[in-house]
Parts: sequence; C-alpha cells; structure tokens
Amino acid sequence: MVAAVEVRDARPSDADALVALWRELSTAAGLPSRLPAPPSTAAAEVAVSKHLDDPLGRLLVVELDGQVHGMAYLRRTAISPLHDDTTVTVEYLHVSDTSRRHGLGKALIAEAVTWAEHESCVHLAVVAPAIAREANRFLARLGLGQAGVLRFANTHTVRRRLTAEHAPNLLALLSSRRSAVARRAVSSRAEPESAGK
Repeated sequence: MVAAVEVRDARPSDADALVALWRELSTAAGLPSRLPAPPSTAAAEVAVSKHLDDPLGRLLVVELDGQVHGMAYLRRTAISPLHDDTTVTVEYLHVSDTSRRHGLGKALIAEAVTWAEHESCVHLAVVAPAIAREANRFLARLGLGQAGVLRFANTHTVRRRLTAEHAPNLLALLSSRRSAVARRAVSSRAEPESAGK
C-alpha cells in the first residue's frame, strides 16, 4: 500500500508538530546549531496564524498518512536589489528522520515550484546547511546549484567579535600615545638641566 502524502499550509493546530520538527532541525547532524531555540507551542501557534495572512510567505507542512512529518517556509522576494525579477526562496526545509525516503521533501519542493509558477517567479532558491550532505545531494539532483553560503549568528556575538577585531588597533593607538607622552615628559625634564649649563 502506497503512503498518502499531502502538502498544505500550516495551521495553528500544527504547532506541536512544528516545534518538534524545529527541535530536530536545530540538532541535525549532531552539531551545535546557530538556529534560535525551539519556540513554545503557544508562540508557534501565534506565528502560524500570522503566516496564514501573509501574501509574500507560506509556511508549509507535509503529512504522511495524516501525520505531519516535514515543513518548509516559502518567501517571495526580489531576486536582488538590482532586478525586477522575483524568486521563491525555500527556507527551513526539513523532513523528520523517521520519514525520509517517502517523497516528502520532493512534495515540498514541488509545492514551492507550483507557487513560484503561480506567482510568475522564474527562479527558485533553497537554503540548506552546508554540512547537510544528503540534503544538498537531493537538491543538486533537482537542478539546484550552490549560489552562496548563508551564515547566521546572534547580533550580540557579531558585535563582540567586531569590537575584539578593533581592540588591537585601539591598544596600539593607546600604546603609541603613552609612548609619546612619556617621551615628552622625559624631554621636558631634560630641558631645564641643559638650559642651566
């Protein structure tokens, strides 16, 4: 018997399943994730409700035999700041480990392509972690090539690192100022002695 696969827009009642999928996604490959921590079910319900009315974005789930086992977030945006063309970007594409090899990822991508065609978007982009070899192979088989690397961090972390990068320059400046002040102090003490000779 063939398993029934259905892709649809997420509903607030899917919040528990979406939080579980997010937890899986953020711990994929057993490495520490830079993704935000999983939200509470209540926060996820509110977020899903907002997506239902968003003309530029869709939060999808994919069901296998009536149970949610995957998700993807679609966004319609300009392909670049210099072009009029739009693209559909697929983000947070994830199928639960227990439900792989049933066509769920393909079904989510097919829905993204259908929506892109409906919205007259001639391009499709998919964000995938660089370390997710299986996911990247899957996307490559569908004709999607690598166009860049998306890096993600907390703004506090980036600010701290920026400050640390500039700190050596600041220390060098302060050191040179201290040296100049010390040289002036030494030379001002030496001047009265030489003036008295």
